[in-house]
Amino acid sequence: MWTDSHCHLQGETDPAGVIATAGEAGVTRLVCVGTDAATTRQAIGLAAAHEGVWATAGLHPHDATQGLESVVPLVSAPGVVAVGECGLDYHYDNSPRESQRVAFAAQIALAAETNKPLVVHTRDAEDDTRAMIDDARTAGATGVLHCYTGTPALAEFAIDAGWYISFSGIITFKKWTDDDLLRVVPSNRLLVESDSPYLAPVPFRGKRNEPAWVSHTIEKLAAARADDAGHLGRITAANAERLFGLALEAA
Repeated sequence: MWTDSHCHLQGETDPAGVIATAGEAGVTRLVCVGTDAATTRQAIGLAAAHEGVWATAGLHPHDATQGLESVVPLVSAPGVVAVGECGLDYHYDNSPRESQRVAFAAQIALAAETNKPLVVHTRDAEDDTRAMIDDARTAGATGVLHCYTGTPALAEFAIDAGWYISFSGIITFKKWTDDDLLRVVPSNRLLVESDSPYLAPVPFRGKRNEPAWVSHTIEKLAAARADDAGHLGRITAANAERLFGLALEAA
């Protein structure tokens, strides 16, 4: 019983079919991530309609100028287990960096206020991400650095602050060369994700990704860590339960 800790089911023409296929592959729990008010509402609807699906509520750094006003009340909706996807993206700079930092800071405060973890996107913004993690620690908030491809130093800093690190299908790509990073994260802080419909793992590279294929990411992670894929799948599922409170929500 594996868990996809980060997927985007909102654009699927047949989300029920995607969820069913995931279940047949052993991926029985999915966290559907919101990136603005509209996608958050869709995630909440999917969580309400399907057993084993939970939602997050947040504002992606690409959309930081939209403002959080319409997202804030959704954080307390049934089935919402985290704040985000939020964070910093200095690679694309689709929003001004100051707007990204302001939106991220506001969501850190929201996570602390609601006692929910953060789902964080970070790209080419290591120094400011480190500062924000420090601010979150002061506020009493933790979370996960999702789809992680950053440095070992940032991962270790986040882990020391009580955070989790999640790996996606990127680690199966031919261009991936940093298996050492996959061994840095302690087993009790590991998560895996599809980030579907993006980043389909090998052997499905180039196709529309599905949560069912997260098993390929687990297999690569297990190989790099000299672990058993089934064992690592159970560990990452338990970590997701602990971080997001999925067992409590399911009850």
